[in-house]
Amino acid sequence: MANPKYAEATRPVPQATEVGQLSDGRKIMKRAPRIRSCGLKDEKGKLCAGHLKRWYFFDGEIKERFGENAEIYRCEKCKSIYLPNEEEVPRSGTLCY
Repeated sequence: MANPKYAEATRPVPQATEVGQLSDGRKIMKRAPRIRSCGLKDEKGKLCAGHLKRWYFFDGEIKERFGENAEIYRCEKCKSIYLPNEEEVPRSGTLCY
């Protein structure tokens, strides 16, 4: 009898999609719903898995493309840029109790 914990997934796993690249070669990705870590692989096929953190102090090229008050996330390891997903509620607001 097969263990249901290790059963094959019935739904497709959401993946981040590539939107473009910056002039220095960093990739610009659109986040998949509820994604918290980078899903890019290097030349050897090793997963980056760096934590995506909100980035407030970005440089001129990103400001020109997305605006000064854009919601931008950056991988802490490979420095890839992630844009928020339109399906999710923006996380840039303050907490309400």
